[in-house]
Amino acid sequence: MYHIGEALVGEGPELAHVDLILGEKDGPAGTAFANALSQLSAGHTPLLAVIRPNLMTKPATLIIPKVTLRKGSQIREMFGPVQAAVAKAVADAVEEGAFGDRDLESLVILASVYLDPEASDYNRIYRYNYGATKLAITRALDNFPDRKTLLYEKDRAPHAVMGFKVQRLWDPPYLQVALDLVEMAKVRSVLTGLPQNDHLIIEAGTPLIKKFGLSIISEIRSVRPSAFIIADLKVLDTGNLEARMAADASADAVVISGLAPQATLEKAITEARKTGIYSVVDMLNVADPVRVIKGLKAKPDVVELHRAIDTEGSAHAWGDIPALRKAAGGRLLVATAGGIRVDKVRDALSAGADIVVVGRAITASKDVRSAAELFLEQLNKEEIDQFRVMTDF
Repeated sequence: MYHIGEALVGEGPELAHVDLILGEKDGPAGTAFANALSQLSAGHTPLLAVIRPNLMTKPATLIIPKVTLRKGSQIREMFGPVQAAVAKAVADAVEEGAFGDRDLESLVILASVYLDPEASDYNRIYRYNYGATKLAITRALDNFPDRKTLLYEKDRAPHAVMGFKVQRLWDPPYLQVALDLVEMAKVRSVLTGLPQNDHLIIEAGTPLIKKFGLSIISEIRSVRPSAFIIADLKVLDTGNLEARMAADASADAVVISGLAPQATLEKAITEARKTGIYSVVDMLNVADPVRVIKGLKAKPDVVELHRAIDTEGSAHAWGDIPALRKAAGGRLLVATAGGIRVDKVRDALSAGADIVVVGRAITASKDVRSAAELFLEQLNKEEIDQFRVMTDF
């Protein structure tokens, strides 16, 4: 039996990241400890954590550098403030009762530690590595995170080092702004005008992709790096290939036409799931969307009930959204599209829509930001974690 813990603390080049295994000497953790201490690797030499020379911490702890130590300054930092911080954190965890009544002689800890080659401030190196080690030990012994915490937190925040957020559609309703444009200057103008909002997503419309190709996704990302971007390919054939193309272009979702053969739909949906993007089935001109969804072995993430631009004189008809969800097995987002104005948003939401797709009412507005904010107000949805103070995660 062994426990696994992880923690990231601090900022800048002195930032500390610790991956930790804690377990019994006579188990796999003990075997890994002995192997790591006796099988050295150039630039990654493990070292025992000592509070000061000749005073090893307990449980016995092995520090394994994640980054190749090439410079004398790195080596001194690893054998100085990093080693002292890890050792002291383990000893303080013992004093504070983290290990309970477990026999310290029966336990070992392997701590894999990151040290940026640009780190230079010994005080920060010590404090950040102390905090990361202490937190990793606590988390390991608590088996953190539990299932509930994992599912609650997984889509809420960006990775601290990555610097941007990969959006997921877990907190509907959303406003989807459709960029059915063909002029790059206008695209950039709309993108810069749109407000930053957790509940706003962007669609690279079919005309836009036909004009500029899937490279337009990168152009959108250059302006809105954290946006959820939908590639409206309206796939009709070669479903797995086109879904993969959308994913490779960094889209978050791909649109498949509901008129496509069942095999195409299923291959596109399966490929989208494989690549970690959403599959959207557009029911434009589909007579019976429920029947289409019911017949699919692989179910999409989103169904779009779509009135064509060329038929906008007709009334909105969104059908039986609860029946669609039932046909999909209960887990389905439903989008409504086709000439939606501000006064129709509440009707769409009342009918069961999770996503309201709006195009020209925003993109052709003289004031894009104000127009989008009017639609967002109708969603009546607070920003995610607006009043939450983040600490450990």
